[in-house]
Amino acid sequence: MDGLKVAKTAYSVLDEKKGEDIVLLDVRGMSPISDYILIATGNSEPHVKALYASVQREMKNVGLHCHRKSGVATGGWMILDYFDIIIHIFSTESREYYTLEEIWSEAPKVPLQ
Repeated sequence: MDGLKVAKTAYSVLDEKKGEDIVLLDVRGMSPISDYILIATGNSEPHVKALYASVQREMKNVGLHCHRKSGVATGGWMILDYFDIIIHIFSTESREYYTLEEIWSEAPKVPLQ
């Protein structure tokens, strides 16, 4: 499955589970480690955990296994690395603090709907 299809699968899960402000950035040619960065926000610690678990479960269901995982919901930032796509799930406060969209401001946003 190519990176964009993986991203759309993850987006569907995040959207279904009420993830907020979901953004997909195309970082091909800008990042040596990934083609896409998917960013979403959970509105509480349990919501961040649920988004993270739901994405992992669906990816496993479609035959994809996470290369690397990092973070804890209590820290407000959880990451799933599927090689071609890195998924960042933030609390509202952490997303505002780390401003990944500003760091990757030159990366085009990919329409997901």
